[in-house]
Amino acid sequence: MTYAESRVFYFDKPGPDNTPDAARFAVERAQALDLDTIVVASTSGRTALQFHEAMMDTGLRLVVVTHVVGFRNPGEWEFDPETAATLRQAGATIVTGTHALSGLERAFSAAPKVGGGSRSEAVAETLRRVIAVGLKVAVECVLIAADQGALRVDREVVACGGTGSGADTVVVIRPGNTNRFFDCQVREIVAMPRNR
Repeated sequence: MTYAESRVFYFDKPGPDNTPDAARFAVERAQALDLDTIVVASTSGRTALQFHEAMMDTGLRLVVVTHVVGFRNPGEWEFDPETAATLRQAGATIVTGTHALSGLERAFSAAPKVGGGSRSEAVAETLRRVIAVGLKVAVECVLIAADQGALRVDREVVACGGTGSGADTVVVIRPGNTNRFFDCQVREIVAMPRNR
């Protein structure tokens, strides 16, 4: 029987204070596995900038997944335009797409006349509550980025998400497209909050 050994890092609590360490762990694991891409969720751009700084001079490619336009307020993109320009100039790819695990479903479940949850929201809630909010975010970001053509589905990536803001979860994922959700595989947990 063969196996691989790898360290897993557990943060004492979730949150943005873990972002610098999460970025470092992501870079180290990507390099150890000879992967070329790190995917990170970023609403305003602050987390993306921290990852960009951690990845400087590594040759790694940064894919940033943002909230969809209108997520909080109709017609508004929450990502800072100057930060977007800085990241793009540095070679980062910024993907803005509808949440793969809620999207249209959220409109129905939030509507008083319709109500109820959906299967995709059940998947999202399971990932959030059973494992970590950041895992749900990382998986969803990989689905969104793959759907937008920013990721190959035949090459593993390191994906990072957080709880509320920042990054506190780092995983290795083989991407899949949303319509082939079960092709997506979380292959390694690199870091996550131990208490949620």
